[in-house]
Amino acid sequence: MKKKVYITRKIPSIALKLLQEHFDVEVNKEDRNLSKEELIKNIKDKDGVLTQLTNEIDKEVMDRAKGVRVFANYAVGFNNIDIDEATKRGIRITNTPGVLSSTTAELAWSLLFSVTRRVVEGDRYIREGNWNSFSPNLLLGQDVTGKTLGIIGAGRIGKSFAKKSLGFDMDILYYNRTRDSEFEEQYNAKYVDKETLLKESDIVSIHVPLTDETKHMITDREFKIMKNTSILINTSRGPVIDEKALAKALKTGEIWGAGLDVFEEEPIVIEELKKLNNVVLTPHIGSASTETREAMAKMAAENIIAVLNGKEPLTPVNKIY
Repeated sequence: MKKKVYITRKIPSIALKLLQEHFDVEVNKEDRNLSKEELIKNIKDKDGVLTQLTNEIDKEVMDRAKGVRVFANYAVGFNNIDIDEATKRGIRITNTPGVLSSTTAELAWSLLFSVTRRVVEGDRYIREGNWNSFSPNLLLGQDVTGKTLGIIGAGRIGKSFAKKSLGFDMDILYYNRTRDSEFEEQYNAKYVDKETLLKESDIVSIHVPLTDETKHMITDREFKIMKNTSILINTSRGPVIDEKALAKALKTGEIWGAGLDVFEEEPIVIEELKKLNNVVLTPHIGSASTETREAMAKMAAENIIAVLNGKEPLTPVNKIY
């Protein structure tokens, strides 16, 4: 009898085709997030599950879906899964690192340019019929070339973000859990503590996973340290920033602008942020290119195929002894 796999939301068809070569596959055909009860009902007789960041995989889910041997997360992050609990039970957890690094870094740069050059405001200005003529003082923004770039988190995405700065003659500061001499040599980056980075950087871009240590690592205290001309970019995880503190900092001019692709309570975005012109908001589309989403789908499917065929996954999050 074929093993059974469940896909919690529609993803590129390459994953479905790969999985159907090996298993009986069922897909959530509605383009919406499943409730926990719906998720449990749909996976209780499955051997493998291809999950989204929006699916909470905790002890209750594992208790009620005892046959699942692998949860393949369609993301590089995995803060939606209780890794310790899965490991105790011998359940493999996988993710999709590497394939989305450049694409997410590109989105961070898109946000950076949108904020510094006030692109969204300019687009709205024209659409609302406000543009009458060229004006020397219309929608003045900031230059990027020659500025100091602060990178919090020098993992795959942080390094890809740094690489894309080389054409702009920027000084690079970085803060990371550990020093990376190769990164420093390759990009002429300087390792500093978080306070120094915030104080000296013109642009701060965050590329860290969500952990107990990184939750609310940017709050009122940090905004007071930053320059009032500085710009904050976040394409990592929403809870890394205290959004109410950010809204206050943007409103009072403690910082100049921000670009956010992630939020504390997705898909909810606090009204204070939505009312501000000096923040650009995108709906968690960091990896949203056709090529990257297909590569993520393929990797997630291949991880499930490996585990359910008794092999090691390509990109394991946890080790089972």
